[in-house]
Amino acid sequence: MNDDSQILIARLLTHQTLRRDDRLVKRVLSDELFRAEVDKRLLESGLKLLDNVYADHVTLALHRAVEPKIFGAKDIWQNNNFGLTRDGVALLVVLWAQIILPKRERQETHQSADDQNDLFDKDKPLPRAEDTSIGISYTALLSDFGDKLGKKTRMDMNLGALSRMGFIERRGDVILEGALLDLLMDTDVLKERIINGALADVFKRAPVLAVPKKVVSEAASDADAAGSDAASDAASDAASDAAADKVTDAVSAVHIEPAADPDPAADPAADTPT
Repeated sequence: MNDDSQILIARLLTHQTLRRDDRLVKRVLSDELFRAEVDKRLLESGLKLLDNVYADHVTLALHRAVEPKIFGAKDIWQNNNFGLTRDGVALLVVLWAQIILPKRERQETHQSADDQNDLFDKDKPLPRAEDTSIGISYTALLSDFGDKLGKKTRMDMNLGALSRMGFIERRGDVILEGALLDLLMDTDVLKERIINGALADVFKRAPVLAVPKKVVSEAASDADAAGSDAASDAASDAASDAAADKVTDAVSAVHIEPAADPDPAADPAADTPT
């Protein structure tokens, strides 16, 4: 038994995510024999290691073959195992499109979040997400998508849930990429079916406010997001659901990789909205 593989799997189960610069993570991503051993042990438990070069973290997820055996006949497992509602999934897709797609474009062109682009450094390693990920304004998000995604009350509830799950981080008025946002979303399917398809008109606008994640993370956030609207009544919520139909129907086929441990309580680094 390789103690390192045991420790790596145990840490991932405990903390949900680990950074790519972690010693054991760097080893599993570079050592083929070690990766094979970790994959074998995970597969025996119905799990797999999730990583991609665009994300700063790795995590565990259920192997696709065991998903129906775990979630049974419940319809919700086909989209996610996080208990997200239809408007919650739609909000997640909007955030992915507004944060992850621009970040990946900057990474592929070796452009940092501060817009410094060196045309002679194309052969350098892919920039980290921390250096290229840009947050979006909550105020702008509410203005652009509030009517489609349940208005302020519902959107705040869903943002809180996404933050606790590790998809996003909140820093005052700014919504930033969380550890799982670029790991659990099926980018190939999303980009083709959502961005270039059913929701092309929704995503054609660039974010109103772009704030580098690294800058926001280093700055202390002393104030909560300003303003508080009155809670919508039942009739208003029903109207919001009707307006959200186009968004939620379009993302109904989006597959979110089921996480091995979707409960972020075990993750001491889980961020909570301010």
